[in-house]
Amino acid sequence: MQFTPTDIDGVIVFEPKVFGDARGFFLESFRQQAFDAAVGRHVEFVQDNQSRSPRGVLRGLHWQEAPHAQGKLVRVAHGAVFDVAVDIRRGSPTFGRWFGIELSDANQRQLWIAPGLAHGFLVMSDSADFLYKATAYYAPEAERAIRWDDPDLKIAWPDVGVAPAVSAKDAVAGAFASLA
Repeated sequence: MQFTPTDIDGVIVFEPKVFGDARGFFLESFRQQAFDAAVGRHVEFVQDNQSRSPRGVLRGLHWQEAPHAQGKLVRVAHGAVFDVAVDIRRGSPTFGRWFGIELSDANQRQLWIAPGLAHGFLVMSDSADFLYKATAYYAPEAERAIRWDDPDLKIAWPDVGVAPAVSAKDAVAGAFASLA
């Protein structure tokens, strides 16, 4: 497994070795030792989640407050998404910066989003199956969100041919400025 740190501390791109032939492919999607070495500490995952969404669905930007803060290792089993992590850690040198990358079944990339970062994604394909490994259990009382289209963040979401479809909760999410 190859890993590439980004310019935001706590956001790492993982690329597994894919062994393919006429029968299909095989890949190792997770190896604890390699993951811990890349992250620089032991990380325990306690919950796996999956979502399926059609083109144009935008989920995010979400996080959970401490003591329920979640780290997430995310990947796409089918389809393609534009995945985004936003640094919302007050005092961080990259506070307010975002990192975006295409995750797909074709490129098999994964993204580690450390606790304390907001996360969201936009479905670019006809549909996408999105997988999450989380380091803390879902705690609705600790869940928070900021607007996906916040003008202060200036996230360059790709044009997927349809207007983004967001949940009622995400449509009324707060502004990034409220975090400063």
